[in-house]
Amino acid sequence: MTDFVPTPTLPAPDIVRCAYMEIVVTDLAKSREFYVGVLGLHVTEEDESTIYLRSLEEFIHHNLVLRQGPVAAVAAFAYRVKSPAEVDAAEAYYRELGCRTERRPEGFTKGIGDSVRVEDPLGFPYEFFYETEHVERLTQRYDLYSAGELVRLDHFNQVTPDVPRGRRYLEDLGFRVSEDIQDSNGVTYAAWLHRKQTVHDTALTGGDGPRMHHVAFATHEKHNIIQICDKMGALRISDRIERGPGRHGVSNAFYLYILDPDGHRIEIYTQDYYTGDPDNPTVTWDVHDNQRRDWWGNPVVPSWYTEASLVLDLDGKPQPVTARTDASEMAVTVGADGFSYTRQDGEDKGFKVGAQL
Repeated sequence: MTDFVPTPTLPAPDIVRCAYMEIVVTDLAKSREFYVGVLGLHVTEEDESTIYLRSLEEFIHHNLVLRQGPVAAVAAFAYRVKSPAEVDAAEAYYRELGCRTERRPEGFTKGIGDSVRVEDPLGFPYEFFYETEHVERLTQRYDLYSAGELVRLDHFNQVTPDVPRGRRYLEDLGFRVSEDIQDSNGVTYAAWLHRKQTVHDTALTGGDGPRMHHVAFATHEKHNIIQICDKMGALRISDRIERGPGRHGVSNAFYLYILDPDGHRIEIYTQDYYTGDPDNPTVTWDVHDNQRRDWWGNPVVPSWYTEASLVLDLDGKPQPVTARTDASEMAVTVGADGFSYTRQDGEDKGFKVGAQL
């Protein structure tokens, strides 16, 4: 039976959106070439050990921090809250849960003010902040706009062994579930949760964790994603394209997954849908529906299910990884979707040969 995280008596902090991720990279120059030279993220500022990057439409200091370090990992999943008082609320909420917390009035990164970081009940390093330095929003800087422009930070994706446990904890924290993947035996394989009015600010993928599956940036159109593929091909780094381009069933978004020089996974994402109504329905997918992960029924490569980035505790040490004991999505869909269905019940079911051959 799932050992659920207790619900605190104190109110949860009022979270606005996912705001930035801090990742540790082992070669800052190579990472700069990837994120700035290939993906076109904009440098807010940088020094010999850290680079602060933002997407085109952002007005806060950064959406991504690259920090030089010995082990490639994620140091923080950062959320903006609605007011300075909500930072106090976050600190009190996690203290009641018995989680380790650290408060820095000066912030943990440049451009961010009073913040609290926590080691949450799932083992992830979460940050909550309100105060931030405003920078130029580049929306109308068409002289800087590239054919593959990344315009917004869209979401995080977290790998955790027990998705129902994580789902209830995040629902207590004020997130709402937009979509999930289950089977007829009641096993939940993944869940998508949001605070802003899109499909997700974070998602839970069932697997060995805590680990970071990916961080996602949005483009305006599908053709921006295709341009990124063309550019990576021209640069002879197409081996860093892990999966896609394609159309998701879950979220309906057009997607691409690529790997940075350390193997951190980045999703480029566009065209999901509005979820802001209070009665927005939750969409549940059958794990055997081959169109859940790719609307066109294409197989998912095994690395997408098995590989992910380590996450750090508040001392900067990698969190230990716990194995998932529930059924894995890859295993139940035979070789990463090899023999899942694409037709509705009552029809002859079509199949695509997957990665098992």
